[in-house]
Amino acid sequence: MINLQIPIDEKTVRSLRVGDQVSLSGAVLTARDRAHKYLVEEFVEALQPNDDERENLLRIEQRLQDGVIYHCGPVVNEHDDGRVEFVSAGPTTSIREEGVEAEVIERFGVRAVIGKGGMGARTLSALKEYGAVYLHAIGGAATFLARNVERVDGVVHRDFGVAEAMWEIELKNFVSVVTMDSHGGSLHDEVREASASSLSGVLASMGQAPVDKQQR
Repeated sequence: MINLQIPIDEKTVRSLRVGDQVSLSGAVLTARDRAHKYLVEEFVEALQPNDDERENLLRIEQRLQDGVIYHCGPVVNEHDDGRVEFVSAGPTTSIREEGVEAEVIERFGVRAVIGKGGMGARTLSALKEYGAVYLHAIGGAATFLARNVERVDGVVHRDFGVAEAMWEIELKNFVSVVTMDSHGGSLHDEVREASASSLSGVLASMGQAPVDKQQR
């Protein structure tokens, strides 16, 4: 197990390889579909940030520079005294952010993306170019993973809704596995290749045409 303290420097990230198990501790920002759309439209595509968003930009930059973005739509308990705790903190399917994740990694200096299911070629290329990794978290263990959310420090755009807001959280000993690294390695691609090969073998034994890799 490799212990990683956030923020994470590029040298450390580039030392990680597919298959490494890591334990994360430190400040993290959650972000799903609405948040990614907001990050790209407001801070990547816009010529300059909206004045009303400058404070949010500073908070986001502080979290994500050499930091971690978590594809997570939590269930939270908001107490009367203002304190918030995560009741559920499972990863959501990452491929939905494939169209914009590369831009977010570049713009904000993200070192790790946590999610489930892996991502595609554009994100893999960005991980390699900018020095970042994709971390696969355990699916179906949302309440268990919530135990590793030590503290909720705040939230950016609560108006997006609980699941889509950007929660500023502190993780402690959050376990995940490197499944896409900064050297072009992708466990997800390896699994797809192996699965396609096995399926082709089965189909061949049945006298059917092999799997066309272009149609996977």
